[in-house]
Parts: sequence; structure tokens; C-alpha cells
Amino acid sequence: MTKKTVAGIAAAGGIAATSMLISHFTTRYLMKVAMARREPKSVKKLKKHLTKSPRTQELLQTMRERSAQLQEIARETVEITSHDGETLTGHWYGNPKAKRVILAMHGWRSSWSQDFGLIYEFFHDHGCSVLYAEQRGQNNSSGEYMTFGVLEQYDCTDWLTWINERTGGKLPIYLCGVSMGATTVLMAAGQELPENVHGIISDCAFTSPHAIWKHVVKDNLHLPYAFRGYTINRMFKRRLNTDAREYSTVQALEKNTVPIFFAHGGADRFVPLEMTFENYRACKAEKRLLVVPEAIHGLSYYYDKERYEAALLDFFRDFD
Repeated sequence: MTKKTVAGIAAAGGIAATSMLISHFTTRYLMKVAMARREPKSVKKLKKHLTKSPRTQELLQTMRERSAQLQEIARETVEITSHDGETLTGHWYGNPKAKRVILAMHGWRSSWSQDFGLIYEFFHDHGCSVLYAEQRGQNNSSGEYMTFGVLEQYDCTDWLTWINERTGGKLPIYLCGVSMGATTVLMAAGQELPENVHGIISDCAFTSPHAIWKHVVKDNLHLPYAFRGYTINRMFKRRLNTDAREYSTVQALEKNTVPIFFAHGGADRFVPLEMTFENYRACKAEKRLLVVPEAIHGLSYYYDKERYEAALLDFFRDFD
């Protein structure tokens, strides 16, 4: 073997090692963005860059205004201790003419008032008391990490216990979630829920942490996933002592018995519409599906308020 050949092999090995090192640190950063409580500054800058269009600015302004209005309504801020010792914060709106209770779970790097600011008046005007939960690892709830529904599903059942203690357990309850909040309530559907849980409202849920990370890395960031997927799962397991591929909404829905209303936007580029179709096919209980073709992620209600409200009223009417 010539010196030139040896040098070439060494150079190739060095490039491969460097590439793997870069991939490893890129993956660690992606996991920090995905799970860590504190949002990296670079992500905040990227959000500002991606929301410069006039249409998006108008939408964001509407959401900010509605979020502020929801925060101003009379409510009670409450706390519970989760199954694993985290302090969870919620906001209780008790409707004096309540016909049902909504347990509202917000999404990834969002908030209770942001995700439900557009729809809260509909809930309040149609006889709903609402517990707006703050997800673990976000805002005022404790927790070092967001877990993409894996642990949050058990927070749902903790909140259900609180709701039934508060209301006497006689009113029908509907679990309602947007994005990661929707995945949370669908995963919770696989548990043994109280008898007065009459339905679940799932708006743009992904099927599992593994599935959404693979989609974002491959289809949104255009990066190879195989090695990253292995590294991501190891990191997830090290932090939470559980496998990111161990549980999914599909598994939960195969044994669920609670009626489910599925909604998704046809223009969603963050969580593919196909994931809701997959969830819908897996659901063995009674189910409804609303697709709003022009709606982007988490905003089907904003894009077609009339159809969304009519579908929800039918759902309540049938399953209260």
C-alpha cells in the first residue's frame, strides 16, 4: 500500500469521523430544542424570521389579542402534584350553567391562552366549564423536559381526578388538545379513564415522539435520520428512562372506547395530515373527522369557524 493510498484512507476516515461528530452535536442541539424547558435564542430568532409575511402577522396579532382576553377572564389558578412529583398549574373557569367540562391541553412551546384564545368564547358560551392545563416543562408548571405526550398523558388523568373532586363527578368531561396537547389526550385514551369522560377532541395530533421527530428532521430540515434517530432515542431514554418508540397514539386508540372528534388542517406542514388519518383508522370507538383544506398547523378553527363549531356541537349533542 503506497503512502498516497494510506494518506487517502486516513483523510477519508478523518472526514467520516468529523461528519459523525458534527451529526452528533447537531442531534444534541435538536433534542435541546425539542425537549428542554428553556427555548434556545436561535429558535426565537428563527420564529421572528418565519413570521414576517403580512398574513401571518395579522394572524399572530389576532392570536395575541385573543390570548390576552382569555387571560383577563375571571378564573381560579390551581395547582396539583403529578404522579411523579411535578407541580402542575391549571386555570379553572367554572361556568355557572355548565353542561360539561373541557380539559384543555396546549401544545409544544405554547401556552393555555395562546392555543385556546381563539375558541374559548365558544366553549364558555355553550355551557362548558374549562380546566386550562399548563403542560409540564412549560410556563408555570415544573419539569425539566417536555416529553411529547409520553408522561403528559398521565398528567391528564391527574387533572381528571381534580376535576371530578371539584365538580362531584356528575358532568360529562371531554379531553381536548392541540398539537402535542392532542397527542397527549390521545395517548391518555389508552388508559382506564373515569366513566364520565364522554369524548376526546384531537386537533392535529402526531402519532409518537419518534414519528414527529423523523418527519421534522427528514422532511422539514432535509437531514438524514437513521443515525440521528438512534442518537435521539438514546438521549430520550437516558433522560426519561423510557423508549421514544415504545408507545404511540395508535396503540392507545386500538384499545380506546371513548368517542373521538379528529380535526386537522390540510395545509399543515409541521404535523402531516396523514398522522390524523392514521389515528382515525386506528380508533376503534365512535369517531368524527373534520379536515379544513386551507388551514395551517393548529388553526383549523380559525380558518373555518362555522364548520368547526357545528361539528363540535353535533359531537356534544350526541355524546353528552
